[in-house]
Amino acid sequence: MSANLNNDIAPGGQPSVQPQREDVQPTAPLKKPPGPWMTVWKKFSRNVYAMTGLVVVLIFVIAAILAPLLAPYEPSHIDLMFANLPAGTDNHLLGTDELGRDIFSRLLYSSRISLLVGFAVAAASVIIGSLIGSLAGYFGGWLDTIFMRFVDVMNSIPLLFLNILVLAIFGSKVSYMIMILIFTSWMSVARLVRGTFLQLRETQYVEAAKAIGVSSWGIIFRHLLRNASFPIIVNATLMVGGAILSESALSYLGLGVQEPDTSWGKMLSNAQEFMLIDPIQAVYPGLCIFIVVLAVNFVGDGIRDALDPRQKAMVSRRRLKQWRKDYSK
Repeated sequence: MSANLNNDIAPGGQPSVQPQREDVQPTAPLKKPPGPWMTVWKKFSRNVYAMTGLVVVLIFVIAAILAPLLAPYEPSHIDLMFANLPAGTDNHLLGTDELGRDIFSRLLYSSRISLLVGFAVAAASVIIGSLIGSLAGYFGGWLDTIFMRFVDVMNSIPLLFLNILVLAIFGSKVSYMIMILIFTSWMSVARLVRGTFLQLRETQYVEAAKAIGVSSWGIIFRHLLRNASFPIIVNATLMVGGAILSESALSYLGLGVQEPDTSWGKMLSNAQEFMLIDPIQAVYPGLCIFIVVLAVNFVGDGIRDALDPRQKAMVSRRRLKQWRKDYSK
Protein backbone atom coordinates (compact mmCIF):
# COMPACT_ATOMS: atom_id res chain seq x y z
CA MET A 1 0.00 0.00 0.00
CA SER A 2 2.78 2.45 0.95
CA ALA A 3 4.74 1.61 -2.17
CA ASN A 4 1.79 2.50 -4.38
CA LEU A 5 1.34 5.82 -2.55
CA ASN A 6 5.02 6.73 -2.93
CA ASN A 7 4.87 6.07 -6.64
CA ASP A 8 1.93 8.48 -7.06
CA ILE A 9 3.77 11.41 -5.33
CA ALA A 10 6.13 13.60 -7.35
CA PRO A 11 9.60 14.61 -5.99
CA GLY A 12 8.25 18.10 -5.13
CA GLY A 13 5.65 16.66 -2.82
CA GLN A 14 2.72 17.14 -5.21
CA PRO A 15 0.70 14.24 -6.52
CA SER A 16 1.75 13.31 -10.00
CA VAL A 17 -0.82 13.38 -12.77
CA GLN A 18 -0.73 10.26 -14.88
CA PRO A 19 -1.46 10.93 -18.56
CA GLN A 20 -4.49 9.13 -19.90
CA ARG A 21 -3.91 6.52 -22.52
CA GLU A 22 -5.54 7.42 -25.80
CA ASP A 23 -5.94 3.81 -26.90
CA VAL A 24 -8.36 2.98 -24.09
CA GLN A 25 -11.89 2.95 -25.43
CA PRO A 26 -14.88 3.53 -23.13
CA THR A 27 -16.96 0.45 -22.55
CA ALA A 28 -20.21 0.42 -24.53
CA PRO A 29 -23.38 0.28 -22.47
CA LEU A 30 -25.07 -3.07 -22.34
CA LYS A 31 -27.82 -3.45 -24.89
CA LYS A 32 -31.24 -3.80 -23.32
CA PRO A 33 -32.70 -7.22 -24.08
CA PRO A 34 -35.93 -7.22 -26.10
CA GLY A 35 -39.13 -7.33 -24.13
CA PRO A 36 -41.72 -10.09 -24.39
CA TRP A 37 -43.83 -8.20 -26.92
CA MET A 38 -40.83 -7.54 -29.17
CA THR A 39 -39.89 -11.22 -28.97
CA VAL A 40 -43.42 -12.20 -29.94
CA TRP A 41 -43.38 -9.77 -32.86
CA LYS A 42 -40.08 -11.16 -34.17
CA LYS A 43 -41.47 -14.69 -34.11
CA PHE A 44 -44.73 -13.53 -35.64
CA SER A 45 -43.02 -11.61 -38.45
CA ARG A 46 -41.13 -14.75 -39.51
CA ASN A 47 -44.41 -16.57 -40.16
CA VAL A 48 -45.26 -15.96 -43.82
CA TYR A 49 -48.89 -17.03 -43.50
CA ALA A 50 -49.49 -14.86 -40.42
CA MET A 51 -47.95 -11.77 -42.02
CA THR A 52 -49.95 -12.34 -45.19
CA GLY A 53 -53.13 -12.64 -43.16
CA LEU A 54 -52.29 -9.47 -41.23
CA VAL A 55 -51.72 -7.52 -44.45
CA VAL A 56 -55.01 -8.78 -45.90
CA VAL A 57 -56.94 -7.82 -42.76
CA LEU A 58 -55.35 -4.36 -42.73
CA ILE A 59 -56.26 -3.86 -46.40
CA PHE A 60 -59.90 -4.70 -45.70
CA VAL A 61 -59.97 -2.47 -42.61
CA ILE A 62 -58.48 0.48 -44.49
CA ALA A 63 -60.89 -0.08 -47.39
CA ALA A 64 -63.82 -0.12 -44.93
CA ILE A 65 -62.68 3.12 -43.28
CA LEU A 66 -62.14 4.86 -46.63
CA ALA A 67 -65.27 3.45 -48.25
CA PRO A 68 -66.89 6.89 -48.84
CA LEU A 69 -63.74 7.95 -50.71
CA LEU A 70 -63.13 4.73 -52.62
CA ALA A 71 -66.70 3.88 -53.64
CA PRO A 72 -67.56 5.38 -57.05
CA TYR A 73 -71.32 5.25 -56.38
CA GLU A 74 -73.71 5.28 -53.47
CA PRO A 75 -74.37 1.70 -52.32
CA SER A 76 -78.15 2.18 -52.32
CA HIS A 77 -78.36 4.05 -55.64
CA ILE A 78 -80.87 2.21 -57.87
CA ASP A 79 -80.77 2.45 -61.64
CA LEU A 80 -82.99 -0.15 -63.33
CA MET A 81 -81.70 0.88 -66.75
CA PHE A 82 -78.31 -0.65 -65.92
CA ALA A 83 -79.31 -3.81 -64.06
CA ASN A 84 -77.15 -6.97 -64.14
CA LEU A 85 -74.27 -5.37 -66.02
CA PRO A 86 -71.11 -7.48 -66.37
CA ALA A 87 -67.85 -6.44 -64.76
CA GLY A 88 -66.10 -3.47 -66.35
CA THR A 89 -69.18 -2.07 -68.10
CA ASP A 90 -69.94 1.68 -67.94
CA ASN A 91 -67.41 2.41 -65.17
CA HIS A 92 -68.78 -0.39 -62.97
CA LEU A 93 -65.69 -2.29 -61.89
CA LEU A 94 -67.55 -5.44 -60.77
CA GLY A 95 -70.82 -4.81 -62.60
CA THR A 96 -74.25 -4.15 -61.10
CA ASP A 97 -76.88 -6.22 -59.32
CA GLU A 98 -80.53 -6.82 -60.19
CA LEU A 99 -81.47 -3.25 -59.21
CA GLY A 100 -78.61 -1.54 -60.99
CA ARG A 101 -76.59 -0.92 -57.82
CA ASP A 102 -72.81 -0.92 -58.15
CA ILE A 103 -71.43 -4.16 -56.67
CA PHE A 104 -67.99 -2.75 -55.88
CA SER A 105 -69.48 0.12 -53.88
CA ARG A 106 -71.75 -2.26 -52.01
CA LEU A 107 -68.81 -4.53 -51.17
CA LEU A 108 -66.89 -1.60 -49.69
CA TYR A 109 -69.80 -0.45 -47.55
CA SER A 110 -70.65 -4.03 -46.61
CA SER A 111 -67.16 -4.50 -45.20
CA ARG A 112 -67.83 -1.71 -42.70
CA ILE A 113 -70.73 -3.54 -41.05
CA SER A 114 -69.24 -7.03 -41.32
CA LEU A 115 -65.90 -5.99 -39.82
CA LEU A 116 -67.62 -3.83 -37.20
CA VAL A 117 -69.71 -6.79 -36.06
CA GLY A 118 -66.69 -9.09 -36.03
CA PHE A 119 -64.37 -6.87 -34.00
CA ALA A 120 -67.09 -5.51 -31.69
CA VAL A 121 -68.37 -8.97 -30.80
CA ALA A 122 -64.86 -10.30 -30.22
CA ALA A 123 -63.81 -7.35 -28.03
CA ALA A 124 -66.95 -7.32 -25.88
CA SER A 125 -66.99 -11.11 -25.54
CA VAL A 126 -63.36 -11.08 -24.37
CA ILE A 127 -64.10 -8.41 -21.75
CA ILE A 128 -67.18 -10.18 -20.37
CA GLY A 129 -65.66 -13.65 -20.52
CA SER A 130 -62.40 -12.50 -18.93
CA LEU A 131 -64.23 -10.83 -16.04
CA ILE A 132 -66.46 -13.82 -15.31
CA GLY A 133 -63.67 -16.36 -15.78
CA SER A 134 -61.23 -14.44 -13.59
CA LEU A 135 -63.73 -14.15 -10.73
CA ALA A 136 -64.67 -17.82 -10.97
CA GLY A 137 -61.07 -19.01 -11.22
CA TYR A 138 -59.58 -16.84 -8.50
CA PHE A 139 -62.24 -16.92 -5.77
CA GLY A 140 -63.65 -20.38 -6.51
CA GLY A 141 -66.25 -21.82 -4.15
CA TRP A 142 -69.91 -20.93 -4.62
CA LEU A 143 -69.05 -18.11 -7.04
CA ASP A 144 -67.25 -20.56 -9.34
CA THR A 145 -70.19 -22.97 -9.13
CA ILE A 146 -72.77 -20.33 -10.07
CA PHE A 147 -70.78 -18.93 -12.99
CA MET A 148 -69.82 -22.29 -14.44
CA ARG A 149 -73.35 -23.69 -14.19
CA PHE A 150 -74.57 -20.60 -16.05
CA VAL A 151 -71.94 -21.26 -18.71
CA ASP A 152 -73.17 -24.85 -18.99
CA VAL A 153 -76.75 -23.65 -19.42
CA MET A 154 -75.70 -21.21 -22.15
CA ASN A 155 -73.75 -23.90 -23.98
CA SER A 156 -76.75 -26.24 -23.90
CA ILE A 157 -78.99 -23.75 -25.75
CA PRO A 158 -78.98 -23.85 -29.57
CA LEU A 159 -77.31 -20.51 -30.17
CA LEU A 160 -78.45 -20.06 -33.76
CA PHE A 161 -82.07 -20.67 -32.73
CA LEU A 162 -81.69 -18.17 -29.87
CA ASN A 163 -80.23 -15.54 -32.21
CA ILE A 164 -83.06 -16.01 -34.71
CA LEU A 165 -85.69 -15.85 -31.95
CA VAL A 166 -84.34 -12.64 -30.42
CA LEU A 167 -83.92 -10.87 -33.75
CA ALA A 168 -87.38 -11.94 -34.88
CA ILE A 169 -88.93 -10.50 -31.71
CA PHE A 170 -86.94 -7.28 -31.21
CA GLY A 171 -86.09 -6.44 -34.81
CA SER A 172 -83.12 -6.80 -37.14
CA LYS A 173 -81.06 -3.79 -36.18
CA VAL A 174 -77.28 -3.98 -36.26
CA SER A 175 -77.07 -3.01 -32.58
CA TYR A 176 -79.45 -5.82 -31.59
CA MET A 177 -77.50 -8.31 -33.66
CA ILE A 178 -74.21 -7.28 -32.04
CA MET A 179 -75.70 -7.58 -28.54
CA ILE A 180 -77.20 -11.02 -29.11
CA LEU A 181 -73.95 -12.28 -30.67
CA ILE A 182 -72.03 -10.97 -27.65
CA PHE A 183 -74.51 -12.65 -25.31
CA THR A 184 -73.92 -16.01 -27.00
CA SER A 185 -70.14 -15.80 -27.58
CA TRP A 186 -68.40 -15.10 -24.24
CA MET A 187 -68.60 -18.63 -22.74
CA SER A 188 -65.45 -20.03 -24.36
CA VAL A 189 -63.39 -17.07 -23.10
CA ALA A 190 -64.76 -17.53 -19.57
CA ARG A 191 -63.76 -21.20 -19.51
CA LEU A 192 -60.31 -20.42 -20.89
CA VAL A 193 -59.61 -17.66 -18.34
CA ARG A 194 -60.98 -19.75 -15.45
CA GLY A 195 -58.71 -22.67 -16.31
CA THR A 196 -55.69 -20.36 -16.57
CA PHE A 197 -56.49 -18.69 -13.24
CA LEU A 198 -56.82 -22.05 -11.50
CA GLN A 199 -53.19 -22.73 -12.42
CA LEU A 200 -51.80 -19.26 -11.77
CA ARG A 201 -53.42 -18.57 -8.41
CA GLU A 202 -51.23 -21.25 -6.75
CA THR A 203 -47.94 -19.79 -7.96
CA GLN A 204 -45.38 -18.25 -5.63
CA TYR A 205 -45.67 -14.66 -6.85
CA VAL A 206 -49.38 -14.69 -6.06
CA GLU A 207 -48.63 -15.90 -2.53
CA ALA A 208 -45.99 -13.20 -2.20
CA ALA A 209 -48.46 -10.53 -3.35
CA LYS A 210 -50.96 -11.71 -0.75
CA ALA A 211 -48.27 -11.63 1.93
CA ILE A 212 -47.40 -7.98 1.30
CA GLY A 213 -51.05 -6.96 1.39
CA VAL A 214 -52.03 -6.62 -2.28
CA SER A 215 -55.81 -6.74 -2.67
CA SER A 216 -57.58 -9.48 -4.57
CA TRP A 217 -58.57 -7.09 -7.36
CA GLY A 218 -54.97 -5.92 -7.64
CA ILE A 219 -53.75 -9.49 -7.97
CA ILE A 220 -56.39 -10.26 -10.60
CA PHE A 221 -55.85 -7.22 -12.82
CA ARG A 222 -52.15 -6.49 -12.24
CA HIS A 223 -50.71 -9.98 -12.17
CA LEU A 224 -53.00 -12.81 -13.24
CA LEU A 225 -54.70 -11.18 -16.22
CA ARG A 226 -51.36 -10.06 -17.60
CA ASN A 227 -50.02 -13.60 -17.49
CA ALA A 228 -53.23 -14.91 -19.05
CA SER A 229 -53.34 -12.27 -21.80
CA PHE A 230 -51.59 -14.35 -24.48
CA PRO A 231 -54.21 -17.15 -24.77
CA ILE A 232 -56.95 -14.52 -24.51
CA ILE A 233 -55.50 -12.63 -27.49
CA VAL A 234 -55.30 -15.80 -29.55
CA ASN A 235 -58.91 -16.69 -28.76
CA ALA A 236 -60.04 -13.14 -29.57
CA THR A 237 -58.53 -13.26 -33.07
CA LEU A 238 -60.33 -16.52 -33.79
CA MET A 239 -63.62 -15.09 -32.49
CA VAL A 240 -63.51 -12.31 -35.10
CA GLY A 241 -63.91 -14.82 -37.92
CA GLY A 242 -66.68 -16.64 -36.08
CA ALA A 243 -68.61 -13.41 -35.51
CA ILE A 244 -68.34 -12.47 -39.19
CA LEU A 245 -69.68 -15.88 -40.19
CA SER A 246 -72.55 -15.59 -37.68
CA GLU A 247 -73.50 -12.17 -38.99
CA SER A 248 -73.38 -13.43 -42.56
CA ALA A 249 -75.59 -16.40 -41.69
CA LEU A 250 -78.18 -14.22 -39.93
CA SER A 251 -78.19 -11.70 -42.78
CA TYR A 252 -78.46 -14.51 -45.30
CA LEU A 253 -81.59 -15.73 -43.47
CA GLY A 254 -83.06 -12.22 -43.65
CA LEU A 255 -82.72 -11.51 -39.91
CA GLY A 256 -79.56 -9.44 -39.96
CA VAL A 257 -78.82 -6.21 -41.74
CA GLN A 258 -81.79 -4.61 -43.47
CA GLU A 259 -82.01 -2.10 -46.30
CA PRO A 260 -80.69 0.52 -46.93
CA ASP A 261 -77.72 -0.88 -44.98
CA THR A 262 -75.81 -3.72 -46.49
CA SER A 263 -73.36 -6.45 -45.49
CA TRP A 264 -71.73 -9.40 -47.19
CA GLY A 265 -74.38 -11.74 -45.83
CA LYS A 266 -77.13 -9.42 -47.07
CA MET A 267 -75.58 -9.38 -50.53
CA LEU A 268 -75.54 -13.19 -50.52
CA SER A 269 -79.19 -13.22 -49.51
CA ASN A 270 -80.10 -10.91 -52.39
CA ALA A 271 -78.02 -12.89 -54.90
CA GLN A 272 -79.62 -16.26 -54.19
CA GLU A 273 -82.70 -15.33 -56.24
CA PHE A 274 -80.57 -14.68 -59.32
CA MET A 275 -78.18 -17.62 -59.19
CA LEU A 276 -79.35 -18.93 -62.58
CA ILE A 277 -79.28 -15.48 -64.22
CA ASP A 278 -76.16 -13.88 -62.74
CA PRO A 279 -74.31 -16.23 -60.35
CA ILE A 280 -71.29 -13.93 -60.16
CA GLN A 281 -73.24 -11.70 -57.74
CA ALA A 282 -72.89 -14.35 -55.04
CA VAL A 283 -69.21 -14.96 -55.76
CA TYR A 284 -67.97 -11.51 -54.72
CA PRO A 285 -69.41 -11.33 -51.17
CA GLY A 286 -68.75 -15.01 -50.57
CA LEU A 287 -65.14 -14.54 -51.63
CA CYS A 288 -64.76 -11.54 -49.30
CA ILE A 289 -66.09 -13.56 -46.36
CA PHE A 290 -63.79 -16.45 -47.21
CA ILE A 291 -60.67 -14.29 -47.56
CA VAL A 292 -61.24 -12.27 -44.37
CA VAL A 293 -62.07 -15.27 -42.19
CA LEU A 294 -59.10 -17.20 -43.55
CA ALA A 295 -56.78 -14.23 -43.00
CA VAL A 296 -57.98 -13.76 -39.43
CA ASN A 297 -57.43 -17.46 -38.72
CA PHE A 298 -53.90 -17.19 -40.13
CA VAL A 299 -53.25 -14.25 -37.80
CA GLY A 300 -54.59 -16.22 -34.84
CA ASP A 301 -52.44 -19.23 -35.68
CA GLY A 302 -49.40 -16.98 -36.04
CA ILE A 303 -49.99 -15.38 -32.65
CA ARG A 304 -50.45 -18.80 -31.07
CA ASP A 305 -47.19 -20.07 -32.55
CA ALA A 306 -45.34 -16.90 -31.51
CA LEU A 307 -46.61 -17.12 -27.93
CA ASP A 308 -45.80 -20.80 -27.53
CA PRO A 309 -42.27 -21.11 -26.06
CA ARG A 310 -42.08 -24.72 -27.21
CA GLN A 311 -42.74 -23.79 -30.81
CA LYS A 312 -39.60 -24.08 -32.92
CA ALA A 313 -38.71 -21.40 -35.40
CA MET A 314 -39.74 -21.99 -38.97
CA VAL A 315 -37.04 -23.40 -41.15
CA SER A 316 -36.16 -21.10 -43.99
CA ARG A 317 -36.30 -22.28 -47.55
CA ARG A 318 -32.54 -22.04 -47.93
CA ARG A 319 -31.90 -24.23 -44.90
CA LEU A 320 -34.53 -26.70 -46.05
CA LYS A 321 -33.00 -26.86 -49.51
CA GLN A 322 -29.54 -27.40 -48.02
CA TRP A 323 -30.86 -30.12 -45.73
CA ARG A 324 -32.46 -31.95 -48.67
CA LYS A 325 -29.23 -31.65 -50.63
CA ASP A 326 -27.12 -33.08 -47.81
CA TYR A 327 -29.36 -35.90 -46.61
CA SER A 328 -31.53 -36.93 -49.56
CA LYS A 329 -30.56 -39.96 -51.54
